[in-house]
Amino acid sequence: DHQSACEWALKALEQDERNGFGWYVLAIALERAGDFPSSIAAYESALKLLPDHADVANDLGRLAFRLGMTPQAESLFRHFLVRYPDHPEGANNLACAIRDQGRHGEAIEILRPAIVKSPEIAMLWNTMGTVVSDQGDFVNALIFFQEALRLDPAFPKARYNLGNAKLLLGDADGAIVDCEAAMQGVLAEDERQMMRLARSTILMALGRIGEGWDDYEARLHPQFNERTQFLFDQPRWEPGSDIEGKTLLVVGEQGLGDEILFANTLPDVIERLGPKGRLIVAVESRLVPMFQRAFPQAQVGPHGTYILGGKLARGAPFLDESARVDLWTPIGSLLREFRRSVEAYPARAAFMAADPERVAYWREVLQAEAPKGPKVGLLWKSAVSRDSRHRYFSPFAAWEPVLAQQGVTFVNLQYGDCGEELAAARRDFGVDIWSPPGIDLKQDLDDVAALCCAMDLVVGFSNATLNIAAACGVPNYLISTPGAWPRLGTTAYPWYPQTRVFLPPAFGQWEPVMAEVAEALGALAKVAERE
Repeated sequence: DHQSACEWALKALEQDERNGFGWYVLAIALERAGDFPSSIAAYESALKLLPDHADVANDLGRLAFRLGMTPQAESLFRHFLVRYPDHPEGANNLACAIRDQGRHGEAIEILRPAIVKSPEIAMLWNTMGTVVSDQGDFVNALIFFQEALRLDPAFPKARYNLGNAKLLLGDADGAIVDCEAAMQGVLAEDERQMMRLARSTILMALGRIGEGWDDYEARLHPQFNERTQFLFDQPRWEPGSDIEGKTLLVVGEQGLGDEILFANTLPDVIERLGPKGRLIVAVESRLVPMFQRAFPQAQVGPHGTYILGGKLARGAPFLDESARVDLWTPIGSLLREFRRSVEAYPARAAFMAADPERVAYWREVLQAEAPKGPKVGLLWKSAVSRDSRHRYFSPFAAWEPVLAQQGVTFVNLQYGDCGEELAAARRDFGVDIWSPPGIDLKQDLDDVAALCCAMDLVVGFSNATLNIAAACGVPNYLISTPGAWPRLGTTAYPWYPQTRVFLPPAFGQWEPVMAEVAEALGALAKVAERE
């Protein structure tokens, strides 16, 4: 009863506001109630007042970790370990903070001696499993999670992590069993919502798409740690709402690729609004020209993102305060209404549009300046480093058989710093990947769309640029992974009918799938040569 605990702690502090233990109990109660900013303030007050404050430092570090403040959490956990150097929870917490900063080797070196000293502690095995999983080794991660569950069969996080590993290895049936078992045992609401969000992707990987989109709403739950607060006073749209003739504000969310992917629903929304309805769309500023061109009947502007109380908040600052809006919705929520089955994904060749003049310009540039042969745009990595995203992308060396194909002009579409890979292609494979002049592939996304449309083919992993190309109707080869939820339980990519999916036989087995891509590309080059 967190609320009553808060009330009694406050009564104690009315008696003695310098009682460190009172502030400590208040901090714990506020944290359990989900009021993280107030909880941090209470923990800090306790930290100042308790003479032996190592335990408070550990709890404050744990809360900072939950809020994504990993460097601060690391510092607090180190403080705790100075007082209790052999404490298994302290080692575990420190390893988690270091893992989430991408220092996997260091995390392992902290966990290994802790496991040797306390092999009976399930949480240590579980955390070692998460470190190994972050490195993409899901087979060995399973072993660590299973050992954690052998030691503590009622350990929800280990069961949840085991399910995630199974999904990434392509075992969605096993993943859903573990995820739902974990949800039965977890008590904290923020952890439950995290698991519910994970379950949404498992359900979609199983083809239970409508249920998956329903669970996807967990991202908006007040106690979901990574929730974005939307700054709108109008009523929120819900599935089944009558929107004919009304003004609907749709707000982009997640990453650039997701904003484009989820725009798959906007033609349906416009149709449902009818001729008297009005659509307003708020998207990332770099996407505004593309969205406005694709949906000329809509008003499109950039959303604004802020930090309020340590949390992300999003608004639409381009809208005048007097602007009439009947309903608003995050763009991902529309999928609950419009995409509840594979059959609901329309076979549209495109739903976004590039500037035709810029497409013509890039075709002329490619014809005049690039080597001869079919123009194949390449994408091999994501600029996003969080969530161990690198696991879903092969090492650049795995591209060798693809780059060995003759009669093809490879064009660099990869945004971010890719000089090392371009040099490696030239040095190790003897291939020059042609870089288009005068374009910022990260910032000039409207021009990137035009450049993609001037290509004969785009090949790569799922990132923002591949989504732009596919949404504009460009033929593309997508290298997917086992358990990838956007395939929606199919071997295709229902979002983009013209996408050809290439799937490795198991996670991380890049050699056979790259050979398959190379073979398909070689066949394309031979057809072009005959023509």
